[in-house]
Amino acid sequence: MKLFRQEPLTRDIRDFLTLLEEKGQLKRISSPVDSDLEIAAISDRVLGMGGPALLFENVKGSSIPVAVNLLGTMERVVWSMGLEKQEELEDLGKKLALLQQPRPPKGFKETKAFASVAWDLLKARPDIDLLPPCHQKVISEKELDLNHLPLLRPWPEDAGGAITLGLVITKDPETGVPNVGVYRLQRQSAKSMTVHWLSVRGGARHLRKAAAMNKKLEVAVAIGVHPLLVMAAATPIPVQLSEWLFAGLYAGEGVRLTKCKTIDLQVPSHSEIVLEGSISPGEEMMDGPFGDHMGFYGGAESSPLIRFHCMTQRKKPIFLTTFSGRPPKEEAMLAIALNRIYTPILKQQIPEIIDFFLPMEALSYKLAVISIDKAYPGQAKRAAMAFWSALPQFTYTKFVVVVDSTINVRDPRQVVWVLSSQVDPQRDLFILENTPFDTLDFASENIGLGGRLAIDATTKIGPEKNHDWGKPLTRSKELEDKVDERWAELGLSELENKQPSPELFGYVIDELMRQKKINNSLRLLSCSK
Repeated sequence: MKLFRQEPLTRDIRDFLTLLEEKGQLKRISSPVDSDLEIAAISDRVLGMGGPALLFENVKGSSIPVAVNLLGTMERVVWSMGLEKQEELEDLGKKLALLQQPRPPKGFKETKAFASVAWDLLKARPDIDLLPPCHQKVISEKELDLNHLPLLRPWPEDAGGAITLGLVITKDPETGVPNVGVYRLQRQSAKSMTVHWLSVRGGARHLRKAAAMNKKLEVAVAIGVHPLLVMAAATPIPVQLSEWLFAGLYAGEGVRLTKCKTIDLQVPSHSEIVLEGSISPGEEMMDGPFGDHMGFYGGAESSPLIRFHCMTQRKKPIFLTTFSGRPPKEEAMLAIALNRIYTPILKQQIPEIIDFFLPMEALSYKLAVISIDKAYPGQAKRAAMAFWSALPQFTYTKFVVVVDSTINVRDPRQVVWVLSSQVDPQRDLFILENTPFDTLDFASENIGLGGRLAIDATTKIGPEKNHDWGKPLTRSKELEDKVDERWAELGLSELENKQPSPELFGYVIDELMRQKKINNSLRLLSCSK
C-alpha cells in the first residue's frame, strides 16, 4: 500500500499552530477576553462562519493563552494528520481494515500490502523521551491551584469551568495496559475535578477493577497535545491496539512518551500541561449540568472525583480546548474525518455496503445513510442490522437510511429525492424497540433505552413490489458527452464546480458574506497599535 504522508508530522501543538499561521488559518487575539462564556461565544461565531483557528493571548485571570477552533474545518483536520485531501483519509482506513483481516493474504499484491502495514506498525511504536518538554516546570501539590488554568465555561447554565480536550490516561490495575480517552472534567476545587465518562469506557472499566482490588486508580491528564493525538484517543478503535500505537499509525511515526513525576503512567512528552492524580473508589461529587452536543444541557450526576497532587508544564504553556453544542462544532469535523477512515473498515465487515455517511446536522452519529449493491429482496433490512452491530461507534445510531449504489450518500438532494420517491412508510420502515441508547438523548421515553428506525429507500425487486414501477428518467452517455464537449463553446465554463458541497449535508456558506463577517468580527477583537 502506498504511503500517504505528504509532509512530516508536526510533533506538538506549537508546530501545528505555526503551520496554521503560515497557511493563513490562525488569528491571534490580543484584546482581553474572559474564559467564562466570552471565549466560547466568540469562537462559536467564528467557527460557524468557517473562520480560522483562534489563539487568545490575553485571558482574564490567567497567564496562559487559549487555543480553540484548531479543528474547526475539515481542511485543518486533514492538515493535522499531515495530509492534503480528505480522500487520503481512506488510505488509513484501508490499513486498519488489513489489521483485522480474518484470513491470510492471497497473492503477491495482498502480501505486499500486509508487509507495508507491518512496517507501519513497527514505525508506530512509541518512543521514550528522556528530556521531555512537559517537565520544564514542576508544580507540587502545595502550590497546585487549578483556578490558574483558563478553563472555559461555554454556556450560561454550565456548572463550572471544564477541560474538554485533555487526554485522560489510566492503566488496567491487573494487566497494566493503558487506556487513553477524551472525557470532560469539571473543576470542583483548587486541586480536584470530576471526570464524566460512560460506564463502557476504558477509564470506567479500570476504576471498577481498582475498586474490586481496593486500590486507588492513578490518572494523568495531558493538555495541549498535538490534535492528531486527540483524534486518535477519541476514536473507538476496532482492532486490539493501544491508543499510543494507534496514534502512531495515524501519524506515520511513534508517539514520544515520558513517565509522570509522581504516578506510574506515561504521557506525551510534548504536552503543554500534565495533571497527575488519583481516584479513590467510591469518592464522587455532582458533575454538571453542561451544554452537550445534542443541543441541550445534560443532567447533573454523581461522577468520580480526581484529586491532583502534581502538575508539570512547558515554559509558557498553551491551553488547548473546545466546547460542545449543536453543529457545526469541532467535534463534528472530527466525526466527518472518522467517517472517511471507517469506510474501508465497514466495507470489509459488510461487503455489500458501497458507501456510508453520517451527516453533521444529525449530530454526526444519529443518522446514517448507507448505499448497497442490492441483489435480493430484504437485503436493505439485513444491511441496516449489520451496520448497527458492525462497530462500537454505531451503537447509538438512531436512524439508518439504505439506498441504492447509484445514489450519492453525501448529497442531500439525492437522498431526499429517493426517500420521497422510493419509500412507502407502511412497507419500508423497520423499527427495533427498547434497545440500549444514548443517555444524552432526551427524545427517548426512557433515558438509556430507545428505538431504532431503518428505512428501505432502495429500488424494490421481486416480492417487495406488487406492481410495475415507472421507468427512471435517464439520458444517453453519448448525449452527456456531447454536452461536455460543447460546454466551453456555449460560454458556460464559469458554472463548473459551482454546486454547493454536499459533504456537510447542506451546510453551505455564502463565501462573500462569510469573509465579510469574519473580517469585521476579528477586526473588532484585534488590538491595533
